[in-house]
Amino acid sequence: MSTLGQRAGAVVTAPLTLLARIVDPPLRLWQRWTGLNGMAAFFLLPNMAIFGVFVLIPLALNFVYSTTAGTNILLRDRSYVGAEQYARLLDCANYLEPLTCREDQFWTAASNTLVFVIFQVSLMIAVSLITALILNREIRGRSFFRAVFFFPVLLSPVVVGLIWKWILQRQGLLNLMMVNLGLEPEVWLNDRFYSFVATIGVSTWAHMGFYTLILLAGLQAIPKDLYEAAEMDATPPTRVFRRITLPLLGPNLAVVLVLALIRGVQIFDEVFVLTGGGPGTSTLYLTQYIYEVGFASLLRNPGLAAAASIVMGAVLVVLTLAQLSLSRRSERAGER
Repeated sequence: MSTLGQRAGAVVTAPLTLLARIVDPPLRLWQRWTGLNGMAAFFLLPNMAIFGVFVLIPLALNFVYSTTAGTNILLRDRSYVGAEQYARLLDCANYLEPLTCREDQFWTAASNTLVFVIFQVSLMIAVSLITALILNREIRGRSFFRAVFFFPVLLSPVVVGLIWKWILQRQGLLNLMMVNLGLEPEVWLNDRFYSFVATIGVSTWAHMGFYTLILLAGLQAIPKDLYEAAEMDATPPTRVFRRITLPLLGPNLAVVLVLALIRGVQIFDEVFVLTGGGPGTSTLYLTQYIYEVGFASLLRNPGLAAAASIVMGAVLVVLTLAQLSLSRRSERAGER
């Protein structure tokens, strides 16, 4: 059996050995010419090529589309209008009142997205941090609970939306439980307030496991000696949390905040399935506005949708850079 295994291994490794001998001389020559930095660039080239084809080129095309007008998809059938689409988006008498804007739905979606991000990101970070702190303790079945909290992340956003729509609809599971308890059923998804709260709760439930995992990794990287020293000094738990846990968890919290902000601004899938942007425009967010204007509307305007996506992307870049700058300043202040 051992001889047969060795033969099978030789058959598998022989082509790889031959390939290594073929590519070794040119790679050595390339390293002499370019040095270690050149070798790093060589191995990064395939990944950068994929990034360019699927990210940079579509981004450039999107910007070109934002300078054109018409309902046609092909660029050759569209007319160049310059910054007219951006001017249309920003044409407002009062930016705090969407109905005074030329594109009132865009500003309604922007205001909805702003409120959603404020509440959802705050709730996401708070719940993820509390969950990570609990799962970092020595509790029975810790591995099981870690898997349970991470499981929703593995589900498709469409599946998440359908599950919660089945729970919250008029004849759904939640109303059935309320009737069995002698309570009056509610029309959850037809109420502006309840539907908005539902989008916050469902998105938090669906994605908190991912952020909990990041924070849990940060908690496990904190040296236990610090906690043991604090315990020996009889330091109160709240003081330990403020003086040890939070400062050392700062980089992980910064990552979670940036990722949660990006995800919150781009929310679409589960909300579209759950509420469809309704009732009315109470849960209409920017990504759904872009989708409807560019593809779903009878009077579609791909140029306007492209301009809206460019504006949303610029806002995301500004928010990310601002957050990273604040995080670096806080880290430098902590080092001092």
